[in-house]
Amino acid sequence: MKHGPMIRTSSAFFFIAVLSSGAVAVTDDEHDPEPSGTEANEGATGIKTLGGLQFWGDLKFLHGWRIQKNVLTDHCRLLDPHDHRHCSGTGAECEARLLKITEDQKLPAMSGRAALLIHGIGRSSKSFDAMATALQKDGYTVVSFDYPSTRVPIQESAEYLHRVIDSLDGIESIDVVVHSMGGLVLRSYLQKHNDTRLHRAVMLGVPNNGAQVADFLKNNPVFKMILGPAGQQLVTESDGLIASLPAPDFEFGVLAGGRGAAKGFNPLLPGDNDSTVTVASTRLPGARDFICMPVIHTFLMSDQRAITATRCFFKHGQFHEDREPSPIGNNEITVIE
Repeated sequence: MKHGPMIRTSSAFFFIAVLSSGAVAVTDDEHDPEPSGTEANEGATGIKTLGGLQFWGDLKFLHGWRIQKNVLTDHCRLLDPHDHRHCSGTGAECEARLLKITEDQKLPAMSGRAALLIHGIGRSSKSFDAMATALQKDGYTVVSFDYPSTRVPIQESAEYLHRVIDSLDGIESIDVVVHSMGGLVLRSYLQKHNDTRLHRAVMLGVPNNGAQVADFLKNNPVFKMILGPAGQQLVTESDGLIASLPAPDFEFGVLAGGRGAAKGFNPLLPGDNDSTVTVASTRLPGARDFICMPVIHTFLMSDQRAITATRCFFKHGQFHEDREPSPIGNNEITVIE
């Protein structure tokens, strides 16, 4: 299929806008130099930040406290659950500060179940706020993971994920919900690492077989500039990264966005789609259950129907209690109205 210049230009704008949704904006919080050591620790409430966005990756999680590393400078900082900075400097300095806070506040060891949320390219953990609130009501310790999705390759983002999962001392079981490229980060993690606590995962609009739009936009300078090296890896090439990634070896379900028709929300994409990822691309063999909802890509993680289905899958291993699961491999696509 050939695409003319006008289609390529409009598709580039549409695809980047939907993926990024304004989350890739550079702010003073992201790139300004910060004080080190005790200079940044003055004041009990810390210094307000935006929590990460595209230049910080999480390394450690404890009761909402996070140690992050700046992808440009390699320096670290410690954020509290409200994204206030309490330390900036080396990783060791941030670890020491967190230990003192743990002792001063008598923070207990973590325990029970964690829900790990992994956002897509150009987004941040804030895109999962509605999902996080719902999962907290279910008794989960919610781990909202941030990583520099537009600044590093997918494999490097997977190493940030590895550090965070390893830091979840005391947690007995981990359920994961991923959106878009976040699912590829999880699969890349599983290519080199594993954790027996991983229990169930829900994939929301994940391009498990690559994104066709990326195939003809990969050389577009705007696409390359905004989405970075990971954007180049979203292609459908048989010898590309995505084709080499394993499926989870624990229970997982796939939730796609689409109209349930021959054409989806974006007429420039083949077949049904959520405006960015085709329904066909989300389908990953081995999934225990699969459903399609009439929701566009950007809102899959905040749609109440998707949240309800995710909570059900975590509890029962299927998206709805009143019907049998539809494993990948079954040609029938269930559309939820």
